Amino acid sequence: MTHPTLTRRAVLAGTAATAGLGLLPRAARAKDLLRMSTLGPGTSPNLVMTTFANIVNREMPDYEIQINATGAATRHVLEVAMGKTAFCMSSPALHALMANQRAMFEKTDQAPELATRLRTVLNFPMGVYHIAVYESSGITSLEQARGKRVFLGPPGGAAYATMSRLFKAVAGLEEGTDYEAVKLVWDAAAASFQDGNLDIYCNPTNAPSPVLTQIAVTNPIRFLGIPAEQREAEAVQALANRPGFGLGTLPAGVYGDNQMNAEDTTTLRVTVGIVTHQDADEAMIHAMTKTFFDGVEEMRDSAPWLKVITPEGAVKDLNMPLHPGALRALEEMGVTIPDVARA
Repeated sequence: MTHPTLTRRAVLAGTAATAGLGLLPRAARAKDLLRMSTLGPGTSPNLVMTTFANIVNREMPDYEIQINATGAATRHVLEVAMGKTAFCMSSPALHALMANQRAMFEKTDQAPELATRLRTVLNFPMGVYHIAVYESSGITSLEQARGKRVFLGPPGGAAYATMSRLFKAVAGLEEGTDYEAVKLVWDAAAASFQDGNLDIYCNPTNAPSPVLTQIAVTNPIRFLGIPAEQREAEAVQALANRPGFGLGTLPAGVYGDNQMNAEDTTTLRVTVGIVTHQDADEAMIHAMTKTFFDGVEEMRDSAPWLKVITPEGAVKDLNMPLHPGALRALEEMGVTIPDVARA
């Protein structure tokens, strides 16, 4: 049985009408159109991957990456593994579940085999989980979420599941029983929090997040975290020790004078990445990887959140091989490549 591949002379139709047609010959188009699936606006993956697409589209005129910010990451990784989409966001945690046919992949019999076809282009920090409240709410701990309207993340997603478990681990609170878990997508949730319709807003993002920076310009805000006495608790450690996760720090003052935390906040951190098919053209991936990091270096001063996007971070928390093109590019940038990154 043969599988569709992504090569320099093959492209994926980038619109909904042609998405199911697979890869079309380059001769059919003026540019190679490549689809990149990510999370919705207001998330770190959307910001990083849109920046990746914009840099490549500007600097590599033979290609046009089109962003798809709809659908779930679970579906996106399956589409890339099947050769239907060029790139998507994945994560070490999601890849481990796919490779072991667990959780959302439990009923997908081909998931373990499909997982072997995926290769990492680069990893990057999705950020730390911001658990934000308005200072005027009087909420200073997760225990005070009882009876409140809380956005954990889009329903069915990894962020929702992670925050639901964290609220239970730290405060003993069950979503749907002890508090209302408001079901919204990322951009709608940010707007709802800004309008005062949510008591607690959770978002795994790099700091300073543009969404929360905008809110903090005119509103005193506070971030909730994991108390020191609970960081070694079994339930908290179970969350922090998953692939790509760990305990992270949200610095005091990173959102300016309207961030009311006097001390750093301990929360969860998470790593995600851009993945592609194992048969994607090596020269293309090599050029895109180098072009992206060259562009990031030029943009750091004007975009503070880009300071955490580095070549060294591209290999952090890997649990799948790097694509050969990305591996070669990162080696040329002086990055030490871990053994797990070599197929």
